[in-house]
Amino acid sequence: MEMWYTEKQTDSFGITAKITKTYVTEQTDFQQLDMIETEEFGTMLVLDGMVMTTVKDEFVYHEMVAHPVLSTHPNPENVLVVGGGDGGVIREVMKHPKVKKAVLVDIDGKVIEYSKKYLPTIACELDNPRVEVLVNDGFMHIHDHKNEYDVIMVDSTEPVGPAANLFTRGFYQGIYESLKEDGIFVAQTDNPWFKADLIQSVNKDVKEVFPIVRVYGANIPTYPSGLWTFTMGSKKYDPTAVEESAIPELDTKYYTPRLHKAAFVLPKFVEDLIK
Repeated sequence: MEMWYTEKQTDSFGITAKITKTYVTEQTDFQQLDMIETEEFGTMLVLDGMVMTTVKDEFVYHEMVAHPVLSTHPNPENVLVVGGGDGGVIREVMKHPKVKKAVLVDIDGKVIEYSKKYLPTIACELDNPRVEVLVNDGFMHIHDHKNEYDVIMVDSTEPVGPAANLFTRGFYQGIYESLKEDGIFVAQTDNPWFKADLIQSVNKDVKEVFPIVRVYGANIPTYPSGLWTFTMGSKKYDPTAVEESAIPELDTKYYTPRLHKAAFVLPKFVEDLIK
């Protein structure tokens, strides 16, 4: 008998993958967590019925959260990652020698625990001495740490459950205050096919807080629609003004210096959303 996992991405559309094994199925204090083995994408982390990451395509998302913003800030010594308990963004952050310290704050310690066990190639830098891992509320951490970070990355689930507060204007204002005078933040902002309203509202809220706001995209096959957006808010530095020659060559599979500016060139229907 074949077993399949299906993510219902809307009421009338979903994606499905053949499962070969179930490692974990657990209701944590915050969400339903499933770690499964799929035939096509390898090990897959699912939270509340939504695909968070897979071994096969994880590098796209994690590289595109970390590298555009770290390549924009000239001296990103202190970095905060909100969410991201699987460790993928931290792994990419550690590729930047200018980063002296990276703090990971995830509300659900079970995500960290099971990622270390079942996603070792993703969680491989969580024990790096430059990394501090905190099991805590990222919203409150931002509130309690003013003028501390050069770069903040929000690696959240969709705006449901424990992540709902991470898509509010108050959170973006808190991020602004937690950043130093030339700080930058980036957040994943879902897809324009099914969540156009979310992209519009986030863009509006971030523009009310930050003087420079840019949206960029990437192709992630296991995320709804495959086309994913990220929103960057900056106090001083414009990511589209970064010279290609100033971007270091990194050990990556998706992001490159040439891709940096190209990622900010959006399809017209996405441009129209954020005008």
